[in-house]
Amino acid sequence: MQAFSLKIRFLFDITEYLTKHGVSENYAHKLNIISGICVLLIMAFLADLITKWVINTIIVRIVRNTETIWDDIIYEKKVFNRLSHLAPALVLYYASDYILVELSRWSGLIQAIIYIYMIVIAALVVKSFLQALHEIYQTLPNAHNRSIKGYVQIGNIVIYSVAAILILSIILGKSPLRLLAGLSALAAVLLLVFKDTLLGLVASVQISANNMLQIGDWITMPKYNADGTVTEITLNTVKVQNWDKTISTIPTYSMVSDSFTNWRGMQESGGRRIKRHIKIDMQSVKFCTPEMLKHYKKIIYLKDYIEHKQNEIAQYNSDFGVDESIVVNGRRMTNVGVFRKYLEMYLKNHPMIHKELTFLVRHLQPDETGLPIEIYVFSVDKEWANYERIQADIFDHILAVIPEFDLRVFQNPSGEDFKKLMN
Repeated sequence: MQAFSLKIRFLFDITEYLTKHGVSENYAHKLNIISGICVLLIMAFLADLITKWVINTIIVRIVRNTETIWDDIIYEKKVFNRLSHLAPALVLYYASDYILVELSRWSGLIQAIIYIYMIVIAALVVKSFLQALHEIYQTLPNAHNRSIKGYVQIGNIVIYSVAAILILSIILGKSPLRLLAGLSALAAVLLLVFKDTLLGLVASVQISANNMLQIGDWITMPKYNADGTVTEITLNTVKVQNWDKTISTIPTYSMVSDSFTNWRGMQESGGRRIKRHIKIDMQSVKFCTPEMLKHYKKIIYLKDYIEHKQNEIAQYNSDFGVDESIVVNGRRMTNVGVFRKYLEMYLKNHPMIHKELTFLVRHLQPDETGLPIEIYVFSVDKEWANYERIQADIFDHILAVIPEFDLRVFQNPSGEDFKKLMN
């Protein structure tokens, strides 16, 4: 090795040659150092060219000829390109001892700079590799259900932290372990500075482990004015594109500490819930007269029901000897009961109402504003615009058909009502 060192030194030592041609020894010595630096830089430049040629020809050819896509992703994320920058660094590191012998007193600084450069390049290579792994994971079938972007960001933080510690250890001339021991005293400060990141880390693990949130989920979170689709889940934030195309940014840890509604269950089910009620004026509720029942029989959805119910009630009243001359005796049909049955039959025959999910037409607690009759069914079409159209069409029909049953919808009196009273 010593003989090789002397040979390299002789090869690039031009001091004697310059002094023989009339150059002073001082200038010859300086020119010798400059020429050594130039040779070193040229060698590093050639090493960089050769490695890039290998990557852009041989490796690219191999990548393109394979059937898998993971190697294409690794190449596109510039893992090989950044790895090639280590070649000139290695040339500088190993050749500087032989070529720059005259700068031995600067060797420590030169090697420190080369070390730092190599650490930075290594960190960038690992970061690119993690990004490539994330892209490869995105191609898997289950990637949509579980986002690993938070974990990739954690990996990036670890990489940068390790690189920063190694660089500081080189600059300060101390062991990385001793430097870590000294930094432990700053743990409280670091916890305060990186509080959001640490909370986001814990929240990301909980969200992923419990499958609480996925990209593409529709969520509502009134505290942050969020009502839309999740577009991105990172270590610190969750981005939601609202239906008005605005973007809401929510801290990741808030998804664990605060409540939000995830509509994924509805989207994965067979329908979307319609839950709405109308209020009937209770003064319009009454027993059905024979004329009313005769009219209701003409409604196609009610004909069989009315006939069956009339026979059932007549048999009951006959069995118990009910005096039907008094209205309150025995059993009778009411207009609101017939109306409720009509709504059931109408919805069961509606092509856009799911017949196998929860299906209810029910009374709610009456109050000073009337008797609420609630529709609790599920729409087959879950797309927002279509769902709203189906719901509106149903209640348009309900409001229009109510007078056919001698019922009135309750609403607060308006100016027009008062005007009619005055007239």
